[in-house]
Amino acid sequence: MPYFIDVILPIPIQKMFTYSVTEEEASFLKKGVRVAVPFGKSKIYTALVFNIHQTPPKVYEAKDIYQILDEEPIINEHQLKLWQWTSNYYMCPIGDIYRASLPSAFLLESETIVYKNETFNEENNLTDDEFLIFEALQNQSSLTVHQVSDILGKKKVLPILNELIKKSVIYIKEEIYETYKPKLVKYVRLNKEYEDEKSFQYLIEELSRAKKQREAVLTFFQLKSTKKPIKVKDLESKSGVSSSVIKSLVDKDIFEFYDIKTDRINFNGETNNLKNLNEFQQKALNEIKESFTKKDIVLLQGVTSSGKTEVYTKLIKETIEEGKQVLFLLPEIALTTQIITRLQQYFGSKISVFHSKYSMNERVEVWNNVLENKQKAQIILGVRSSIFLPFSNLGLVIVDEEHETSYKQFEPSPRYNARDSAIVLGKIHNAKVLLGSATPSIESKFNADNNKYGFVELNRRYGDVLMPKIELIDIKEKHRKKLIKGHFSDRLLEMMNDALVEKEQIILFQNRRGFSPVVECKTCGVSPQCPNCDVSLTYHKYRNELRCHYCHYSRAMPNNCGACGSNVLDTKGFGTEQIELELKGLFPEHKVGRMDLDTTRGKFGYQKIIGAFEAKEIDILVGTQMLSKGLDFGNVSLVGILNADSMLNFPDFRAHERAYQLMVQVSGRAGRSKKQGNVAIQSYNPYHQILQQVSTNNYTEMYKEQLQERWQYHYPPYYKLIKITLKHKDYIRVDNGANWLMKSFKATFKENVLGVSVPAIGKIRNQYIRNILIKIPPKQSLVKTKEHIQKVKNSFEAVKDFRSIRFIVDVDAY
Repeated sequence: MPYFIDVILPIPIQKMFTYSVTEEEASFLKKGVRVAVPFGKSKIYTALVFNIHQTPPKVYEAKDIYQILDEEPIINEHQLKLWQWTSNYYMCPIGDIYRASLPSAFLLESETIVYKNETFNEENNLTDDEFLIFEALQNQSSLTVHQVSDILGKKKVLPILNELIKKSVIYIKEEIYETYKPKLVKYVRLNKEYEDEKSFQYLIEELSRAKKQREAVLTFFQLKSTKKPIKVKDLESKSGVSSSVIKSLVDKDIFEFYDIKTDRINFNGETNNLKNLNEFQQKALNEIKESFTKKDIVLLQGVTSSGKTEVYTKLIKETIEEGKQVLFLLPEIALTTQIITRLQQYFGSKISVFHSKYSMNERVEVWNNVLENKQKAQIILGVRSSIFLPFSNLGLVIVDEEHETSYKQFEPSPRYNARDSAIVLGKIHNAKVLLGSATPSIESKFNADNNKYGFVELNRRYGDVLMPKIELIDIKEKHRKKLIKGHFSDRLLEMMNDALVEKEQIILFQNRRGFSPVVECKTCGVSPQCPNCDVSLTYHKYRNELRCHYCHYSRAMPNNCGACGSNVLDTKGFGTEQIELELKGLFPEHKVGRMDLDTTRGKFGYQKIIGAFEAKEIDILVGTQMLSKGLDFGNVSLVGILNADSMLNFPDFRAHERAYQLMVQVSGRAGRSKKQGNVAIQSYNPYHQILQQVSTNNYTEMYKEQLQERWQYHYPPYYKLIKITLKHKDYIRVDNGANWLMKSFKATFKENVLGVSVPAIGKIRNQYIRNILIKIPPKQSLVKTKEHIQKVKNSFEAVKDFRSIRFIVDVDAY
């Protein structure tokens, strides 16, 4: 009786594929195990077993698998349920979710390129096949998996490559260390011959002339008294000898080296007692626990600096005492650095962190630790991708700053929202979900008002510090009276001087990086444009170059205008870099720092800047929206928002809600420890209702106004949104395709279709973009709507002219 398996392939196709297996393989395989399978004419992919059965496929003949890659599943049932839900809800292929979830070291495929490791020189340990590949790499700088297959005359080459990776003969190109290799730490021990006292005495006499070697052996005995394995590095530093001395002792068979596998990242930390909560925090904690008895999801609305993290730590402690795992989601990598330090004080080594600044090897280790439910993976701190980790026993999910847009993935697929997916993840595991924010998103607050979520408020700042005093500065008036210096009004400069005299720190917020967004010729008014996108190039003074923030095209700053040849070029607008330079001129005595995408590129970029600011090495920190996300600095007494209007005038139905959240969050960085902080907001229209609501911290009024507008104009939370985006390098083709699609949707959804619209930036990376927005009324079936969209998409792709157009579906595209 033949056996078959359905597998998920890491490619964007909707269906699963069926392969045939032998009876022995079928009895060995389990759901969630990786297998190498042929696909297409010559490609090999790492697929994931989804189902084992005896029904052959009807349309095609099932191919055999190449080989099995795992002994135990690396994915569990709970994860597969979440993948299926994400695939159905966000209308994306399950293969995209598979590729996004797993660290790419797990996804060996036949387009992988193999490079030799230059430091390898132990050819004697290689088998014949391995030596053939090693020899081929001496003559050629790199090989594809296909070429390796041809050299060996075999199809099954992945196990051989795996062995070569383990022996450090080759590495595989994604980045230099991208395919997982356990980290081995070198230890040293004494040869068994010298373990008794007599032999040891003899050894010391033998080494009486080799003073350094004798020193190394004596130091080894001192360290041995601790009864712990001795690292080679420790022995070198304690005895003050070089590695060559220890190597010569190994050559004499006195010492021997051995390796122990360790994880690349370990969070040490004593498990200290948690802080005592104040009465308001304790009341909130009790209310959350009470709500959890009736509802699985609770929204905690706590003003900035009310001590929400301390409430979280109490809930985390209770959950891990029950032996369950905790997932703590954060919107920004920058935030993880501060929260790690805090949680480490309480939970020591039970923390693991998962985000994209970590190397591939580090992510594989976290994955395996979570899968095996190890002690060091009881609490997972991570950004949106960590919802796909293989939890087996999840008890609590905390989504901090749940209103943040960075929880939503826009490119590439799967275009999921981690906050909403975390709620589903909680349901799959029967875990509790806590959403926390000072300015909840309108959807979450609406769900709490409609009794879908529990709701708890925390209205007092920790230590009874008053909310910051917010001052609106009218720059139009200041310009008229000539009271502006660069981009600073006289009032803001006065407040900055006062803060600096008091030895306090300042945060300045400008949501645009670079020096200035536009360079313009004063003679003919032409500004340099990006050749691939519909945007002007941003000037970065630090490198003296013009750069596109969409496709990363860059060129040197020209000395004269490309159109008329005039050498009078002017910059328009301002970014963080320009503010930083102005501040250095205005406050030469003080240290100015900058925190944006350009300064935080490295793995430890965030830690360096946040650490320097916490250590008071930086007096004034200029930054983009990274600064608004829950960071906690005790000595900041003033926050300045340099241009509030750019946020308010954005063409998006959530612009006002976002602007309110961003300004309140940035303001919340001021005056967090002792005295009341100050906030200065510069605007050309200080009487705008949102700015007035920010200045009085009136969330309720903003919420009611926005709800009214959303109902009137048919937007979430009342109506659901699905956005269809078309992209193609041919302007006419994408236009015709969009018009064809619009007619099809109009016939069914009538007035609930908006479009065809060209976005603010109509061309990115040489692709023209068209959008169509479908609104789904409350009583219309979401499932049926999606089915219809899928049918229209299939018909669209069947038209020969439209087949090459990229068709992107984004559910809840906000």
